[in-house]
Amino acid sequence: MADETPTQPPPTAEPLPPPPAATVFDSPDIVQNEDPSPVPSTPAVSVSVIESVSTAIAEKEEQTPPPELVQSELDSTVEVKKQETPPPLLVESESESPAETEKPKEEERSAPAAATVAVSESEMQQPPSPLPREVVRESRSLAAMMEKDKTEAQEPTLSSTSNTTSSAPEEVAAVVEEKRIPQNLGSFKEESNKVVDLSDAERNALGELKQIVEEAIDTHIFTSETKTEENPENEKKEVSIWGIPLLKDDRTDVILLKFLRARDFKVKDSFAMLRNTIKWRKEFGIDELLDEDLGDDMDKVVFMHGQDREGHPVCYNVYGEFQNKDLYQKAFSDEEKRTKFLRWRIQFLEKSLRKLDFRPGGVSTVFQVSDLKNSPGPGKREHRLATKQALELLQDNYPEFVAKQVFINVPWWYLAFYTMISPFMTQRTKSKFVFAGPAKSAETLFKYIPPEQVPIQYGGLSVDYCDCNPEFSDADPATEMTVKPGTKQTVEITIYEKCVIVWEIRVVGWEVSYGAEFKPNTKDSYTVIIQKPRKMSAKDEPVVSQSFTVGELGKVLLTVDNPGSKKKKLLYRFKVKPFCD
Repeated sequence: MADETPTQPPPTAEPLPPPPAATVFDSPDIVQNEDPSPVPSTPAVSVSVIESVSTAIAEKEEQTPPPELVQSELDSTVEVKKQETPPPLLVESESESPAETEKPKEEERSAPAAATVAVSESEMQQPPSPLPREVVRESRSLAAMMEKDKTEAQEPTLSSTSNTTSSAPEEVAAVVEEKRIPQNLGSFKEESNKVVDLSDAERNALGELKQIVEEAIDTHIFTSETKTEENPENEKKEVSIWGIPLLKDDRTDVILLKFLRARDFKVKDSFAMLRNTIKWRKEFGIDELLDEDLGDDMDKVVFMHGQDREGHPVCYNVYGEFQNKDLYQKAFSDEEKRTKFLRWRIQFLEKSLRKLDFRPGGVSTVFQVSDLKNSPGPGKREHRLATKQALELLQDNYPEFVAKQVFINVPWWYLAFYTMISPFMTQRTKSKFVFAGPAKSAETLFKYIPPEQVPIQYGGLSVDYCDCNPEFSDADPATEMTVKPGTKQTVEITIYEKCVIVWEIRVVGWEVSYGAEFKPNTKDSYTVIIQKPRKMSAKDEPVVSQSFTVGELGKVLLTVDNPGSKKKKLLYRFKVKPFCD
């Protein structure tokens, strides 16, 4: 179903996915059969949507000022938007084209919406390539690589270090002074892990890395073991990572491709990263950590919930929970507690990764959502230190596990914080980031996650299902549409048989009027008011759940009247249950 429906003529909604007890189809018009007796092939219900202009907006149009005044108002709106341009990080909404940005729509004049941006690494300006050098062929064998590492480690690096130190402040100063807005040329798209989809260069790099890994396992590089009296034959030991034994099956390809992509398919750098990760996992005690009891105090800080539109599990990070002073002290007050919190975070991540499918073509990444509402600010030194330490560990030892990173409810201070840590992140990592302010958070999530999978506190319909809500689950799809300012949206569900219809409806943020009624097909029958039209505020229940027993054929009408100046996101879903006399 399209988000927005033209006023003339009354449109027809796209079909909903068929509910268990009935089939929903697209009706070209409102059915007016006097005796629509159902036959076995006739669907139980059909859905159509009608949009009309409200009385308030009609009166406003009658008092439209002359063209000159309208143009001046438009110019002033554009000027205000220019003055309120956010810092370089938030450029424009990902869903808006440059033309729409230059000419704001009527419904967006009153209050500029919070911007959303996805920074892409494609077409980003790359650092200048080094001067041509004489090409020297080097051995790709493991022994040669390790010998070269030792030689390079002994060479002085004072000149390169001094150049970096002296140039960094100048570069930062230049960025701050010029306040250049980063390009927003597209969003990161996850690559295939199937060998047949790789380019020749990528396939060759994967083959070389597998050969080096096999040699490292044979010579016990990963386990640091040598031939001894207890192990006279120097038997080869199995090396596993994230629960996947290396070189046992095609899951190894997916593992190695993560390290290759993190290092731009440079085989030597990728192997060094893999070797360091395996070493760190042994020192950190990952295998023992999985069985360690670290408590459940942080269960509301980080949790998994639902899937995105591509099947990735979604992980929510709710930093606002640290407004609880006791919880904050328990997590960050000293080095020991920060270490314990970090171990808990790594334990949660390891358990989550073991639920992924590492087969080529399977899901091997996670969709991350970070809620920054009431998040500890930059003045919280303890939190800042823990965040920096966690970021370093995740980048060094968990490459390419994030399909998308969406930041919602982004406060102003986070932009400055992001500017500080941005130089320490790779362009590939930053290309997966999407930022949205409070006004755009729910809408941004719906771009990537179906509304029925989004938790209720973030604008969706998903709750912890129990006896309190037995009718719907995350598997029941919802329909979403946009209710434009000053318009009334009516969802018509035409009933073709006696039944019990159950529905859920939500308008994100409400501040609209909602009503429901049943209109029989019989000419002399009276309309039944199911829900008197009443104004719903943001403080009301986020989701309205209702049911109605249909004793005669007709239509259920769900009406949402949006008299305000901002568009609203409408969500609804329904089920048809058998009628019992």
